Amino acid sequence: MIVDAFTFTMKDGREALIRSPKEEDIQGMLDYLRLSAEETEFVLRYPEECGKYTPEGEKTLFDRVNGSDHEAMLVCLVQGKIAGNCQITWSTGLKTRHRANVAIALLREYWNQGIGTCLFEQLIRIAEANENILQMELDFVEGNTRARALYEKMGFRITGVKPNAIRLRDGTLLNEYAMVREISRQTVGGTVPVQYHQTRKDIPVERT
Repeated sequence: MIVDAFTFTMKDGREALIRSPKEEDIQGMLDYLRLSAEETEFVLRYPEECGKYTPEGEKTLFDRVNGSDHEAMLVCLVQGKIAGNCQITWSTGLKTRHRANVAIALLREYWNQGIGTCLFEQLIRIAEANENILQMELDFVEGNTRARALYEKMGFRITGVKPNAIRLRDGTLLNEYAMVREISRQTVGGTVPVQYHQTRKDIPVERT
């Protein structure tokens, strides 16, 4: 799915461009994947594991996502550099098509600029535009308080925990928490929230 490009003014006054990924973004995306892995323990890869990402693989990914009717990716560019990206994916199966999985990441130098909120607003709009989607789902790693604060600000709530889901190099084990945001849609007479039923999380995440 291709999302129309738009500009966004960050808190420091700089302009950011948000759009679907293009072939010209491939090298920038490879650099971004490695740098984001260097900056935090909260992504599911170490820098040395980024060798599995290749220009050919990124092109295949971009082409697939942009041509899909059940997933979308957005990149945020600041002065030509990828500052962050996000992705939303939903199933086409009858029993799980009401669930959309989302993921987001930003480079440290672009924190506190409103980018995360802006990207999430776009993901929510995409989900709300699909009448089948009733809830958005994501995971975060124990200790990632900044991410948790953003997710709660955007309406997500914790629904479960996977004990010791992440093991760091030094042997530290961290829990992974599941969060859900229910979709509310306007109906005659006002907004009616969709009733939530806890379900097993089995929609795959693209990045590892």
